[in-house]
Amino acid sequence: MKKLSSIWMALLAILCVTACSDGLDNIEYSQDSGIYLSKPEVTATTASSLTLSVKASGDVNNIVKIGFCYSTNNQTPTIKDNVVDADENFTATISGLMNTTYYIRAYVYGNSRYNYSEMITAVPGGNGSGDPLADYVAPNYPDDYTGFADWNSRGKWNLANVHDPSVVLAEDGYYYMYQTDASYGNAHAAGGHFHGRRSKDLVNWEYLGGTMKDTPAWVVEQLNDYRKDMNLDPIASPNIGYWAPVVRKVRNGLYRMYYSIVIDNYIKTGKANTPENFDNSWTERAFIGLMETSDPASNNWVDKGMVVTSVTDKGTDGWGRTNRDTDWNAYFKYNAIDPAYVITPEGEHWLIYGSWHSGIAALKLNAETGLPAQEIGLPFGENGAAPETYGQLIMTREAGNRWQASEGPEIIYRDGYYYLFVAYDALAVPYNTRVARSKSITGPYLGIDGTDVTAGGEMYPVVTHPYKFNGSIGWVGISHCAVFDDGNDNWYYASQGRFPENVPGINVSNAVMMGHIRSIRWTTDGWPVVMPERYGAVPDVAIAEDELVGNWENIDLSYQYGVQKTSETISLTADHKVEGGAFDGQTWSYDAANQILKIGNVELCIQREADWEAEPRTHTIVYAGYNGKKTYWGKKSK
Repeated sequence: MKKLSSIWMALLAILCVTACSDGLDNIEYSQDSGIYLSKPEVTATTASSLTLSVKASGDVNNIVKIGFCYSTNNQTPTIKDNVVDADENFTATISGLMNTTYYIRAYVYGNSRYNYSEMITAVPGGNGSGDPLADYVAPNYPDDYTGFADWNSRGKWNLANVHDPSVVLAEDGYYYMYQTDASYGNAHAAGGHFHGRRSKDLVNWEYLGGTMKDTPAWVVEQLNDYRKDMNLDPIASPNIGYWAPVVRKVRNGLYRMYYSIVIDNYIKTGKANTPENFDNSWTERAFIGLMETSDPASNNWVDKGMVVTSVTDKGTDGWGRTNRDTDWNAYFKYNAIDPAYVITPEGEHWLIYGSWHSGIAALKLNAETGLPAQEIGLPFGENGAAPETYGQLIMTREAGNRWQASEGPEIIYRDGYYYLFVAYDALAVPYNTRVARSKSITGPYLGIDGTDVTAGGEMYPVVTHPYKFNGSIGWVGISHCAVFDDGNDNWYYASQGRFPENVPGINVSNAVMMGHIRSIRWTTDGWPVVMPERYGAVPDVAIAEDELVGNWENIDLSYQYGVQKTSETISLTADHKVEGGAFDGQTWSYDAANQILKIGNVELCIQREADWEAEPRTHTIVYAGYNGKKTYWGKKSK
């Protein structure tokens, strides 16, 4: 790397004299580099750019490079994030920015050391007041995207047409999201399968398209091999669904996607799954396959074949069904859909999968191949026992029930626990999310009330549920989540959200599926709390106690099947009393260091989030927390 030119050196010396005579505020000094940097300033802004300046002094003769680094998610950006070089006047303009908050630091390289300035925040198009909250510009994309839901408008989708998302942070700094093949009006059908998009800030998303162009040949071949084992005729052109992938970074240069392929034909005759074709059999099996890539940005994935298929404990001929509408004694014990993938601290790789039939299973994988650690063999067991090679049960809503309304597992590891998130109930409206945890990947998993859900039982707490704040139609169908972090223990929850049924003016409103991302906080005893408002990159400005005084919208988010929970008004008074609603007559206190609002004996995590119901959208303060099996969401009223 070349050193600065002699002309620039002269300018630096002049600037140094000026800076030293004026005095530098907010300077970060490194004894290793001997170089001073002032706090950067925003000197101009447009809707998509920021112009910045900084002052330098000290050992300026040894400066090699100076510029600015910036990020939308890393609050202490470094040169590993986005970088722009400064000119000879130590100014630079960052262009092509989005409508969100940026964290910015100046950097200088000299004496073989990097030195960074104090961090500032800025929003393109902000008023330049220097107050991050006053400058905040909330996300402005519409939730009702029906006017641009078609394929030709996919460049405008952002988080429109999202269903069953999986999110991974890649080494290029982008978050990549992949999903079930689903969209309003089936617009996705023009572009392959397992569609992807990416974002640097979790607010603005670039649509990438399908990752799988054609169905792998092994799917139909393997299906018909199993049908031959069952003495059934082959199905030449089965009806295929592409569901619920999970994506994880294994290491730099290797990413794995486990995906679901679902065959929807009746087993007996192979006919399409329609009432008139019903042949007194269950529908066919599902498969979980594997794809890999070295670079998610390329959107090129290489298929690695089958990992596991639906497995039965009823032999090769126990697929009979007495009635299409009332017989739910499923043929398959473990349904090979909804994969989740976790790498343990010890380096073991596990696939978590299953849905509805008997519950959720865990299958150990070969770390090098991503395929099962041992040969799984044929997927036929008898007399109530499925082959052990297909995994072991780790969660069931009701022991022995073969149709139990739980699916979509997601699993993460944090601070000594494996957290298992599960979707409950029908997806159109009632969908809600629960969580349990275990010290072992294979369980037992316990709910917040101590229920052993590996043995069978209702899982608590509820972490999302249909809801409605004032001034909106609210959201339903909020589940089948992805849980991920930014590498700095900041965790997020992603899912689809649906509009309620029969919203006036919106055709088939419940088919509107918008991607939702929410922050996760952690209670003092280690349970994840999903915040009520969607993430909007609100600046992380400390919350003062006096900001909590006033009216709040409080929602008792406790479980109630198919009910969209609405809010009630409570007031926090200046003398630390609570008036109205479920907390009437209680007292409140505030732990500012940990951002915990305590009402009575209920601890509520609070933070700043976007107010999506406000007109125009802005920022507000929200809370979420548990009291036994009860879940509370709240939002400060304006």
